[in-house]
Amino acid sequence: MKRSRRTIRIPDGHPGLFDAVEGADASGVGGEIVAAAVGRIRAAARDADDDTLAMPASAASRSERLMFVSFGSGSSGNCAYIGTRTAGVLIDAGVDAPTVLERLRANGIDFERNVRGIILTHDHGDHVRAAYTLLRRRSDKCLWATPKALSGILRRHNISRRIKDYHRAIYKEHEFSAGPLAITPFDTSHDGTDNVGFSIRHGAEVFVVATDMGYATERAMHYMASATALMIESNYDARMLATGRYPQYLQARIRGAQGHMDNTDTAARLTELWKPSMHHVFLCHLSHDNNTPELALASACTGLQAAGARVGFSASDRDATVLLSALPRFEASPLYIF
Repeated sequence: MKRSRRTIRIPDGHPGLFDAVEGADASGVGGEIVAAAVGRIRAAARDADDDTLAMPASAASRSERLMFVSFGSGSSGNCAYIGTRTAGVLIDAGVDAPTVLERLRANGIDFERNVRGIILTHDHGDHVRAAYTLLRRRSDKCLWATPKALSGILRRHNISRRIKDYHRAIYKEHEFSAGPLAITPFDTSHDGTDNVGFSIRHGAEVFVVATDMGYATERAMHYMASATALMIESNYDARMLATGRYPQYLQARIRGAQGHMDNTDTAARLTELWKPSMHHVFLCHLSHDNNTPELALASACTGLQAAGARVGFSASDRDATVLLSALPRFEASPLYIF
């Protein structure tokens, strides 16, 4: 039976997804693929004009379906919500608290009633800087992080030590529960402290978070292979990084085994991982200086097509077997209901 998908319209302020990038040159990086991808994305945006951020009555009766919305993705700040209409968690807390609370409300999610806490991938500032502000004086909320990651937060950042009061220790490969979600942390390779990804299970859906990785570890590949929806890093375009303004030491750090994945790496992993049960792929943590959404989407599209997928960019692509999106860096994404 064909899977039913619903994606809310892309907000008007979506940052630069269809805009020409000053100084960017598509030659030598698959210009025809980029042009084709951009054309399809533009058409998808036009097709979505009649959608609305409001949740229709038909969806309200199915409020226990898994939902996902990102509030920012990149080195400026990372935070997203995963859960149902009634209960879920924040993935990381690197976007300022007022913005997170407002964007939750805009999508009909009440932080006080519906959010059980925060799950942390690692201790870098763009993933943790708002954690204590969001948790402060909310004794019912939890901070799920490995003990080493908590130690890294206290060591690296000027943050209240009272954050320990909210900490709930988690361990790699050990499942824990957060409301209706069954969550398993797994090992990832990055230069934070005790980095993890997450496999988040709710009913038949498995949402996998795999961000900030120099490469995909064996355990990361194991969990990503079971995803029905995958949020995977596609941080940089190798050509843009090599010819850009970053000094050599920083380029080396980004390219390293504990750095970030480039578009080609991500595409190759998608070719290995995709199967018909994987209906959504979200590209996350795109570099502002060394990548564009067009390049990342084109590369991932090529990788998915090599695996036999029919790639769409909107729910209006009725023949698509997988929907592909690049999460906005500074703005909220659409609300996705699986």
